Amino acid sequence: MLNISGLKEGIVLDHIEAGKSLEIYYNLGLDKLDCQVAIIKNARSNKMGKKDIIKIEGGLDHIDLDILGYIDHNITVNIIRDNLIVEKKALSLPKKITNVIQCKNPRCITSIEQGLPHVFYLADEEKEIYRCMYCEEKYSK
Repeated sequence: MLNISGLKEGIVLDHIEAGKSLEIYYNLGLDKLDCQVAIIKNARSNKMGKKDIIKIEGGLDHIDLDILGYIDHNITVNIIRDNLIVEKKALSLPKKITNVIQCKNPRCITSIEQGLPHVFYLADEEKEIYRCMYCEEKYSK
């Protein structure tokens, strides 16, 4: 069993689908933070077989739960204070996401107006389908 030293204050992202931790690392902008981040890849899991885990030193203000929910809403977010889990946050698919995915429609206004944010709304929760707010272009994972 791999053991990484405890986290006094911070966040542990658990039950990440194996291999997805780096996608989450970059999408959350963790590479730009000046705090300790530990990525554990392919940890053994009774529930999932293999999983990834990310430990982040510091507060929840570093984490965009909407981005996390979009990437994988089955991730468990554990809030750590004084070496103890004080709260667990459940994620869900966000109703709207901005600048996480990009519209692929060449006629969309976002292709012409470079500074415009890429905004997608959840059109079908069951099928995890998002649509561009401007042109209705479908985006499914």
